[in-house]
Amino acid sequence: MMRSCRFSDTSHVFTLMVICFITLFSSSVHGQGKIRRFKWEVKYELKSPDCFEKLVITINGQFPGPTIKAQQGDTIIVELKNSFMTENAVVHWHGIRQIRTPWFDGVEGVTQCPILPGEIFTYQFVVDRPGTYMYHSHYGMQRESGLIGMIRVSPPSTEPEPFTYDYDRSLLLTDWYHKGMSEKATGLASIPFKWVGEPQSLMIQGRGRFNCTNNLMTPQRSEAEVCNASHADCSRLVLTVIPGKTYRLRIGSLTSLSALSFQIEGHNLTVVEADGHYVEPFTVRNLFIYSGETYSVLLKSDQNPSRNYWITTSIVSRPEKTPPATAVLNYHPNHPRKHPPTPASSNFRPAWNDTRHRLAQSVAIKARKGFLHAPPENSDKVIVLLNTQNKVNGYMRWSVNNVSYQHPTTPYLIASKHNLTNAFDWRFTPPESYDSKSYDIFAVPSNANATISDGIYRLKFNSTVDVVLQNANTMSVNNSETHPWHLHGHDFWVLGYGEGKFNESEDPKRYNLVDPIMKNTVAVQPYGWTALRFRADNPGVWAFHCHIESHFFMGMRIVFESGIDRVANLPSSIMGCGQAKR
Repeated sequence: MMRSCRFSDTSHVFTLMVICFITLFSSSVHGQGKIRRFKWEVKYELKSPDCFEKLVITINGQFPGPTIKAQQGDTIIVELKNSFMTENAVVHWHGIRQIRTPWFDGVEGVTQCPILPGEIFTYQFVVDRPGTYMYHSHYGMQRESGLIGMIRVSPPSTEPEPFTYDYDRSLLLTDWYHKGMSEKATGLASIPFKWVGEPQSLMIQGRGRFNCTNNLMTPQRSEAEVCNASHADCSRLVLTVIPGKTYRLRIGSLTSLSALSFQIEGHNLTVVEADGHYVEPFTVRNLFIYSGETYSVLLKSDQNPSRNYWITTSIVSRPEKTPPATAVLNYHPNHPRKHPPTPASSNFRPAWNDTRHRLAQSVAIKARKGFLHAPPENSDKVIVLLNTQNKVNGYMRWSVNNVSYQHPTTPYLIASKHNLTNAFDWRFTPPESYDSKSYDIFAVPSNANATISDGIYRLKFNSTVDVVLQNANTMSVNNSETHPWHLHGHDFWVLGYGEGKFNESEDPKRYNLVDPIMKNTVAVQPYGWTALRFRADNPGVWAFHCHIESHFFMGMRIVFESGIDRVANLPSSIMGCGQAKR
């Protein structure tokens, strides 16, 4: 039964009516969900998360930011104050579909204008299903400076999960650079091109261990000022467990470049959830995880309790030039600072270039029995996206079907809803395929030049769309990279993976239409392809992009629009840039 509202303070009737409507709407649609309020201030602070001091983005002084804990159906309200002195800000709620609230997806240039320094912006959305999600900056390459955190959504108490555990823990994995965002972005957008290079460190829950003896000092600062291995910020994370218990580890990756392998010395990990969907359980010795993915694994503390064990994460898919990150699995009552008796390097790590092993793990992920969401048998549209490295007017770019993306000054959602036809190129629809018969994916592109465009894909509302991601050679001989692709506003079924060039007549016959897992982020391996299917049933404008920061910055992204006429009136708070100023 819908509750009623009473207004005793007539001077604030309108405000009270809005709050009442939000409360009643949330309760009537999603049950008795709670409203969970957060007040955040983001700013730069000098910190030493890997022992090297640099400017780090903090939320209320924390890095990583606070974990949001909620229950399915709850309304999250985040009042965000941008206390940067010179930079804009936005926050994307990664994996939250933003049903009925596409303007709060938090993507600058796509769903909102950026939050200017000194401004306060309020995000408000419903977490409509249980699972493990994340949040991060979606402005420029700002994410890798530290504006990151996790979201844990539990199911209603009347709907128990299909597995049991004693304790719930979160581990956010990142890579870390010592150079700032602006310096790296400038190098990527310059002639000659300057690559960002490999990260200096890997980190587990915001803690790493850079070798200070390799540090290059500036003339103005001493070694102790710049890099101090005894700094409290970079003390190893200690995960304490009680012998004989089962722990749910929610593991998320927000690396800016690296694909990772995660492992715990002497322990198996049972995978039970991926990107908010239950997985038919399977056991791994190491978990491969790509930027933008989340997994839940069950860890049993069933080993020798008289000692501690190493937790490590290491780079895969790229030459391992960055040392692994280490943490300690502490068996209570051993002392937390008691080092494991084995060297950290003895903890099993797969070879960085073992593509077959990574591909096999991806193929092994199936939807859990009893929690299947069957995909449509057929699709209405097939889009094949060739990922290539190109140049535009001498600048190095990443492209999709020879088009390198560049978002306009007016966000697409505002331009589309308000019919601002000159805000971006409405006439240009990016190619839905490429010349697959003649294109050699194993060779350096013969046509090195690409086109820059801000055109978007318009999809028929509620239609079913297949997307095939095809990897190819970069502009370097015998080189193809791993790309994790993330879709906003939707989940998709992962229908299949393959090596080499996708065969449009034969490979679809091998699609898994029985128990495919649903995800929001998926990897395409070097010289390989990945096929996914989604239903364009969430009205709005949604980004789809590689989750590697530098690749995204250099144009490896597209935008989908569907059902824009079904989007409610846009809030004025997302306006203020480009033609939205009017």
